[in-house]
Parts: sequence; C-alpha cells; structure tokens
Amino acid sequence: MIVRKLFPSLFVAGFALGLAANAAAQTNDFDGRPRVVLTNKVTVKPIETAPAKFPPTRIENRAPVKSVGEGALGRFNTELLTAIESHLGASYHYDRTGPDAFDCSGFVWRAYQDVGVNFQRGPARSYWAAFAPPAKEEELKFGTLVFFSGLTHVGIVADEHGFYHSARHGGVVYSPFNDYWLSRIDGFRRLPLESLPLNEKARAKRPATTSQSVEDENGP
Repeated sequence: MIVRKLFPSLFVAGFALGLAANAAAQTNDFDGRPRVVLTNKVTVKPIETAPAKFPPTRIENRAPVKSVGEGALGRFNTELLTAIESHLGASYHYDRTGPDAFDCSGFVWRAYQDVGVNFQRGPARSYWAAFAPPAKEEELKFGTLVFFSGLTHVGIVADEHGFYHSARHGGVVYSPFNDYWLSRIDGFRRLPLESLPLNEKARAKRPATTSQSVEDENGP
C-alpha cells in the first residue's frame, strides 16, 4: 500500500534525474571535459568613428577676379577688384592702412586709394555719414560699401553672395552673406565716383602707409 502511494513520486524524481543526466552528456565530452556549445546569437559592436573635422575657410574661397561691367566703369571695377585681391591674406591691425595690415575702414580706404579715388580716411561711421545710400538695385553691386554691427564694421560688396573686409579674426578675407552677417547689416553706401577727386599717381604707385587716429572699431 505504501509502495503504491510512493510510486508516482519516485517516477517523477527518476524522470528529472534522467533529464539532468542527458543535459550533462550534451555539454561534456566522453572524457568529461566541457564542450563548446554553439548558438545563433551574434553580438554586434557599434562602429567607432573619428569626430568629423571641417577644414578652415581658405582664401581661395572668394569671388573670382573678373571684369565687372563694360566700358570705363567696367575697367575701373576690374582695377578695384584687382587691388582688393592683392590685399587678401593681410592681417588685421587697428588703425592701420597697409600694406601688410589693416583695420576694416583702413582696408576700404586703401583699396580705393590704390585705384586713384581720394576721400578722407576715418572710421566706418564717417564713411556712412559722408556717402549717400545707393538705389535698391545697387546695394549688392560690386564696390558698394556695406556696414555692420552699429556702424562699427565696414566692407566692400563683391556681389549678392559676399563681400571683402578686414576682420579681427582672419584679416583681409572674402566672406559670404550668411545668416551671421545678414543679421548684422546696418545698410549700404555708394561712393559717388564721378564727383570724387582722382589720384592718377596712385594707379602707378600705391600710397604710403598712414596711421591716423580713428575711433575704435568693434567689428569682427
């Protein structure tokens, strides 16, 4: 009677021992050493990539030297563009007008002096006061002066895409009209070339470096 009652329990225990022995046999070789158990699980390691590096803007990334317009004005603009390009790469230095370092208003003054156009050297805001605003269609024409940051910075428009200037960080460069610069534009002025005195000697010989006191320019 007792054996009959214990039989189901003994049967279950024996079945469990049989499963354990079978599992042990599958993971151990005949000599008792563990065998490698293959699985279909693959561990994927993330690919490590180096941080992206962007090259600095090069001087070559600027408007190309080309003739601007036709006739006498076209020749003048070509000379002005050549003069501007000859100063690209010069360093920034407050109250300097070249030949190797410029502040922003000194660069503008020197570029026009190089092609024989005379006007009073001064800070950016003095050019704003001296010259009249251009017609809307001339604002982004080559040679127009463009002013930034509360009249503390000035450059020369190359075209609708960018301008030339002497920046505190970078010196004389061509910069695109990106969001940074567009948000800081105060306005434009156009030199009345027909009424300004011309310095014919400047076409053959550039003026000597000057260093007259002007107010500080807080441009870039």
